[in-house]
Amino acid sequence: MANDSNLTIFGSTPKAVSRRRFIQGVIAGGAAVSSASYLFRSSTVHGSGGGGERLITLNVNGQRRRVDVMKQETLAWTLRYKLGLTGTKLGCDRAECGACTVLIGDVPHYSCSVLTHTVRDQKVLTIEGLAAQDGSLHPVQQGIIDEQGFQCAFCMSGFIMATVGFLTTNPSPTRS
Repeated sequence: MANDSNLTIFGSTPKAVSRRRFIQGVIAGGAAVSSASYLFRSSTVHGSGGGGERLITLNVNGQRRRVDVMKQETLAWTLRYKLGLTGTKLGCDRAECGACTVLIGDVPHYSCSVLTHTVRDQKVLTIEGLAAQDGSLHPVQQGIIDEQGFQCAFCMSGFIMATVGFLTTNPSPTRS
């Protein structure tokens, strides 16, 4: 064998694999593995088989909205990515920061820790539904703007919703 580049193992398979072929194989393998979880979902993994309605109706900001949700889907995810209500922010995604706060039956809740299917019979209020029909801002919203009470304002919608919820249950708070 005079030419080592022509060495083969098992017929026509080349002995050496080029870097390009190796990377292409890794990418193809990763795509196959990641798509397999989508294609071969089972009820034991995702809980989507047989035992639960996926198309539900939610009362969000006074409107009844039909939405297709997975059993493990959070309210924050549904509001942002399925209903397009992006005022509800995903900050920590583990119920610590409050950026995702919404009112469920006038009570503040971190929507990142509430499963969507558990609120189907309740009224959900987001920052988008807080303003009046004529477009005027809620007094808490207007007060924050007037007093410039924000920094980057990423989590401001959650703080506004928490404040509105507090004032709903405690309309005349005192300093103590």
